[in-house]
Parts: sequence; structure tokens; C-alpha cells
Amino acid sequence: MKRIFGTVLTILGIIGLIYTGYELINKSNSYITLVVVGVIGLIFFFSGIGLVKNTKDEA
Repeated sequence: MKRIFGTVLTILGIIGLIYTGYELINKSNSYITLVVVGVIGLIFFFSGIGLVKNTKDEA
């Protein structure tokens, strides 16, 4: 269950980072929103990677 949750968090983090990058390339004027989405994306990404990496496989 933890591994699935970690995968979902990682995917959400990647989506948030891609959205932030896309909006920065298009020169969006809402920098505060981009910073918030980028930081949340980083938090989700790294916490998801940590969950997947630290969860032991149990059959």
C-alpha cells in the first residue's frame, strides 16, 4: 500500500513540476502560483521517491 501511495505522490510531483516548467516557458505572470505549485511538486516528488525507496517488498 505504501509503495502505491509513493508512486502516486511521485507522479503528482512530476505533473506539478512539468506544469511549472511549461508555464515558466510561456512567461506566465502569476509567479507566486508557479512558486507554490513548484514547491508542492518538489515535496510530492521527493516524498514519493522516499516512500518507494524505503518500503520493503513483502510477498
